[in-house]
Amino acid sequence: MKRRKNGLFTLLRGVLLPVAAAAVLLWFAAAVDGLDAGRAQEDLRQLEETLRRSCVACYAAEGVYPANLDHLKEHYGLQIDEERYTVRYTAFAENLMPDITVLENTP
Repeated sequence: MKRRKNGLFTLLRGVLLPVAAAAVLLWFAAAVDGLDAGRAQEDLRQLEETLRRSCVACYAAEGVYPANLDHLKEHYGLQIDEERYTVRYTAFAENLMPDITVLENTP
């Protein structure tokens, strides 16, 4: 009888331990994936906010919004990772805030 309980305990330990370890690894992988997705969204939001602030700084300093992104890059030190992001910048008039859209490129 003692051998039977010991054998059952060994069998349960042999099955439950790997299953529990696999569950912990899956949970950890899902958590890391969620963090990465959140970081990507935050990076996208920060770039759009930086573009808008650069436009406002240009308007405050020069009295007009920049006609294109090149002006912001040359005079205000704006840097965009063009391999990762696509920026659509449409200026309507010198005294109206440009329409800015930032999209993340898919690999």
